[in-house]
Amino acid sequence: MPPTHVRAAVLGAAALLTAAMTVPTASAAPAAPAPAGTSATTEPAPGASYKAAHDTLGHQRLTPAQRRVAAAKHTDAMRTYERALTSGATGTLAGYKLSGAIHQSQQTSYWCGPATLVITQSAHDEVGGRSQQDAATLLRTNTSGTAWYGIDINVPDPTGYPMADALNHRLPGAGYVPNALPYTPTATDKAAFKQHITHNTDNDYAIAGNAWEVPGGPHLVGHPNIEIFHWVAIDGYNTDTAAGQVDYVDPVGGVSTSVISWAGSVPRSAHISSDTITTIMGGRGYVW
Repeated sequence: MPPTHVRAAVLGAAALLTAAMTVPTASAAPAAPAPAGTSATTEPAPGASYKAAHDTLGHQRLTPAQRRVAAAKHTDAMRTYERALTSGATGTLAGYKLSGAIHQSQQTSYWCGPATLVITQSAHDEVGGRSQQDAATLLRTNTSGTAWYGIDINVPDPTGYPMADALNHRLPGAGYVPNALPYTPTATDKAAFKQHITHNTDNDYAIAGNAWEVPGGPHLVGHPNIEIFHWVAIDGYNTDTAAGQVDYVDPVGGVSTSVISWAGSVPRSAHISSDTITTIMGGRGYVW
């Protein structure tokens, strides 16, 4: 763990440069999410110790309804993934399959959440150019960014997961649920993500991923080696590798360097290993 003054410098740089900081819920003691698949024998991921030492997000809870939806979706996702594997065995695959998310560059340094909401929504209804201001208001985004957990937004029966609640409010019947990840996602977590992106893409939905990039850990394409909390839309997978690689849409792409100094090296969309992006989301998670 870096000394206190170094930590402050890193956070200061991230606050100035990062595309979108999430707002964790304050907690007296840091606590990692612990979804199914956590294993004490898993080799720690690069950056996991940093996350464990600095996390302030308290214990997360899914509602009973979310648990039921997540279980049913996961069962369906396993079937979807098996069908995709069968397609591969019969030689009918053809590179990347996309849900068709429409890119928007985030309009402020902390609006990656609102931009990701409208991008993720567009993957299903194919409507581009929605207001990021309206999305920011719905998500209760502030200058610190958009929360992963701990914020109730103005929708019926909020769950504390603003991105999931906003997507379900805007896309009735979509059944979006949050999937929390430990600091070191396990083989089970990584396999589940492959199943989930296959399921969502095949049903014409994107995934909203909450990245937590830390010094020494993996980063999204073009992002600097600093701490960055960031939302992206994951909108497709490589059929030839059974979702071993995915496509994501980055709201930083196209942003002026006067707004985010390192934005010039960030593409609007990119391919990345599914295992790598799962690791990047470790300590937070994704909404699928």
